Amino acid sequence: MALVTLATLFDPIEAEVMRSALAAGGIESILFDNNIASLIGSGLSGVRLMVLDEDAAAARALLGEAATRG
Repeated sequence: MALVTLATLFDPIEAEVMRSALAAGGIESILFDNNIASLIGSGLSGVRLMVLDEDAAAARALLGEAATRG
């Protein structure tokens, strides 16, 4: 069960919104480096949205659909 980076975001709020959208679609994800970004500034250190390798395609599809609805 390997984790892969789905996206690197420089806005922690956007990262949390994307994580929440995945959770609503039944896909577990985790935010890496969120605390570092809040300490040194989100513009300097991105937040990595990570999912299981086997969920990556479904996660990309779900987020793509969410982007077209928003």
